[in-house]
Amino acid sequence: MPHPPAGSGPRRRAVLAAALAPLAAAGCSAEEPAAGPAPGPQAGPKDALVMVIRHAEKPYAGDTGSDEDGEDDPGSLAGRGWRRAEALPRLFPPARGSALPRPAAVFAAGGKTGAPARCRQTVTALATALRTPVRAEFALGAEPALVHAALAAPMPVLVCWEHTGVPRLVRALGADRVLGLPATWPDRYDLVWMFTRRQGQWSFRELSQQLLPGDA
Repeated sequence: MPHPPAGSGPRRRAVLAAALAPLAAAGCSAEEPAAGPAPGPQAGPKDALVMVIRHAEKPYAGDTGSDEDGEDDPGSLAGRGWRRAEALPRLFPPARGSALPRPAAVFAAGGKTGAPARCRQTVTALATALRTPVRAEFALGAEPALVHAALAAPMPVLVCWEHTGVPRLVRALGADRVLGLPATWPDRYDLVWMFTRRQGQWSFRELSQQLLPGDA
């Protein structure tokens, strides 16, 4: 009976199988890489609370306002406007549970005359009481840049703006389709528009300041 060639028996086959096993494993791992951890859910926009007010009363036609030094200035607040500005800190009491929380950041339209000056004048006393600066680096018309900075600021945020620019501001927030939102700012100086974002969704409330006689 012929003998099998040397090294071709069961032991030879076992040695070859052991030698090829690492190569086979490497080939499988190359073709089917191990799956990594599943990516987590994408974080949505952070919660936010943005309060918007119009600057305080301006002079009526034929009247003259006054600047911080008491000098006549048609581009500044009227007497009633200055009284509102002085009373504005009462709108945001330090006690918890009030309808309007104390702002952590205050923005006003930037500029030295007209509506921008009145916006800054309106919130100066409030910012002093809050011990926070008035951020007035954004001019009327720069509402997208303003909103970008406001949403990055500590919350809550208060913005004092010129009423014709408020719809642009609201669009920049992405809150222009919120239920109950007026299309334009009413002909009033005593309102606060509150925009609250929770889980990516905006809601809206309108409140009266009730600071001066005659406020609604």
